[in-house]
Amino acid sequence: MPTAVIAFDFDPLLHLGDGAVRWETIGVAAAIFAALVLAGLTVRSLRLRLDDLLFVVLGIVPGAVVGGRLGYVFLYPTWFGLDPTRVLDPSIGSLELTLAVVGGAITGAIVAMLLDGQPGRWLHAAALPTLVALAGGKLATVLGGTGQGQPWDGDWATAYLGPGPWGSLGPQVPSHPSQVYEALATMVVLVVLMGLLTVPVFRRPDGRAFYLALAAWAGARFVVAGTWRDPIATGPFRLEQVLDLGVAVGAIVLLGLVLVRGRRSGVPAAGDDEEGLDDRFAPTPRRTEPTEPG
Repeated sequence: MPTAVIAFDFDPLLHLGDGAVRWETIGVAAAIFAALVLAGLTVRSLRLRLDDLLFVVLGIVPGAVVGGRLGYVFLYPTWFGLDPTRVLDPSIGSLELTLAVVGGAITGAIVAMLLDGQPGRWLHAAALPTLVALAGGKLATVLGGTGQGQPWDGDWATAYLGPGPWGSLGPQVPSHPSQVYEALATMVVLVVLMGLLTVPVFRRPDGRAFYLALAAWAGARFVVAGTWRDPIATGPFRLEQVLDLGVAVGAIVLLGLVLVRGRRSGVPAAGDDEEGLDDRFAPTPRRTEPTEPG
C-alpha cells in the first residue's frame, strides 16, 4: 500500500450490549437532526406555522423513497428489466440520492400547498437545511467506508482496513474518497448560498433559493460522480451524471421561471426578517374558534 494513502482501521460498529449500530448511521441521524433544527429556525423567521413543519417533513418521506428507488432503477436498468418485480422488493438494491432529493421536494411542496398554499416559502425554508443534511450525511459515510471511488494512489487516497463491515467493495484498495469530495463540494455550495441570501433578490421566499441550491448541488455531484466506480454508460458520462445533469438543468429552468414571474409581479424583493413582506407571502391564519350555526 502506498505510504501516502490515508488508511482507516477502526470498528465501524458501536456495540451496545448485545446489539450494535453503525457509526455511519449515527452520523447520518446527527446530520438530519441538525437540518431539522435549522429548518425550524428558518420556518419561524419566515412566519410559517412551526407545527406544520412536522407534516411537511413527513410528506417528504414518500417522495424521497419513490424517487430514490426510481433513480436506482435508472442506474441498473438491465438488472431490473430481467424481473420488474425486483423494483418493489426493498431487499434488492438501494435508493439513489439525486432523485430522492427531487422526489422529496415534490411531495413536501404538495403537502405545503395543502397546508397553507405557500409551497414557495417552504421551499425557501428548505434550501439551507437540505444542504446541511446532504453535506453531513455524505461526511458520515466516511465512518462506514461507503462511497469509495475509483482506485487511486494519490495523496488523498483512502483505504479501509480490518474486517469491517465496510460499505464499499474492495475497501482495502486505495481509492478516491468520493464521499469526502461530495461532502466538501456541498459545503461550498452551502457557504455560497448563505452569502447569496444576504442579497435581496435571493431573499424573496418564493423557492428561488431552493432551485439555486438544487442546481448547484446537482452540478457539484455531476463533477464528483466522475470519480465513481460506476461504468461509463452514455457518451463520456456515467448514468448518475446523466441524472445529475438533468436535475441541474431542470432546476435552472425552474429558477428562471420564478425570477421572470417575480419580475413581472412588480413586487419588491423582501428579506425574511423585514416587516414589509408582501401580503401574498404572509401566512394565512387558521380559524380555531367554532363558528356559530346559521
